[in-house]
Amino acid sequence: MKQFTTNLPRSSQPYILATAFLALFAIVGFAYYGLPFFYDFMTKEYGWSRTVVTSGNAIGKLLVGPLFGFLAGWLIDRYGPRSLMMTGALFAGVALIGLSFSSSLPMFYLFYIFNALGYVFGGPLPCQVLISRWFDKNRGKAMGIAYLGIGAGGALVPQISAALEKNLGWNTALAVIGGLVILIAFPMAFFIKDSKKEPAVKVQTEAMIPIRTILRNPNFYLLALGSMCSIGAVGGIAQHLKLFLRDLEFTQSQAAHVMSFVLLSSLGGRVLMGFLADLINRKYVMILIYMIVATAIPLLLMPDFPGRIYIFAVIFGIGLGGDYMIIPLMAADLFGVRALGRTMGIILVADGIAEALFPMLVGAFYDATKSYATGFIVLIGLATLGAVIVSFLPKMRVSKS
Repeated sequence: MKQFTTNLPRSSQPYILATAFLALFAIVGFAYYGLPFFYDFMTKEYGWSRTVVTSGNAIGKLLVGPLFGFLAGWLIDRYGPRSLMMTGALFAGVALIGLSFSSSLPMFYLFYIFNALGYVFGGPLPCQVLISRWFDKNRGKAMGIAYLGIGAGGALVPQISAALEKNLGWNTALAVIGGLVILIAFPMAFFIKDSKKEPAVKVQTEAMIPIRTILRNPNFYLLALGSMCSIGAVGGIAQHLKLFLRDLEFTQSQAAHVMSFVLLSSLGGRVLMGFLADLINRKYVMILIYMIVATAIPLLLMPDFPGRIYIFAVIFGIGLGGDYMIIPLMAADLFGVRALGRTMGIILVADGIAEALFPMLVGAFYDATKSYATGFIVLIGLATLGAVIVSFLPKMRVSKS
């Protein structure tokens, strides 16, 4: 067993954590969770169906994920996350600015491809590797804190978008959000001191696991399929929540409040699940998260009662908070930190496919039936299936280092 360190000081950990937080705040919180706020404006102004407005996310991720997901992971493992995080910030910001004036479907799809590139290069993948390289002890807590950026950004963006739309119109509002993404995410990544060969924390390790060995391991496919199920269920709700609320005759302001409440609840979910991930077996934390998602969705199908939407928002937000965060922790346990970029590069491609297809499927069910009932039932089953698949993963020892 070989021990290695770099000469980068551990005092840089707060800066690394802040960089990951702001990248996720802008590229996921603003760019990903902010876009569905504008879907009802697009359906009204351009006459597009719900299948069409959710198909942009699908087209972008289905084209970008398989082509660039593993490449991004390989580049991060070899050269470090810094350059890709800067590139991702630019892509994500330009995407929103472009979508603000894309009235034709070719332009709409083009800038959604930019958005997907921003997500792959600057979003969860490089942030997960960055955190895993700089944190050994309390890695779960560090990942949880970084992922608070998604909840914070996602909670703020509906409020900012609603205020901007009211005063400037939705097109200008979306362009301003795009500019903010670049201003928030790019500068912090620029000043990262990359370690091109080795993690900055002391790690005991053997030779890096070859990717072909990982691909021959059944646990890789259990993790990928299980996470696809839950991410697909979460994405299906997140992409349609604003449209669902508008069907219930929520005003723009009321809908923005509910969307913000979901993401605010996700903050608590990320802290709680990050704490649990360092305390008990992460497999059980993953199952718990997936069952929370499956439990929340039926509230949207129940007859209305006082507080129903906000009860849903709290439960779903907690599940949402832990969902994306737990996957890289499990992957690091199963396959090691040094292979995390390549491993998550593939898993995030698979998750991106699920996250792209299931919102579009829910939209197709709605367009055919004028109801979300069938689509939401499918998502409940999907999240439950994810928990079942994850139950077959091995129990990993909780690190006490």
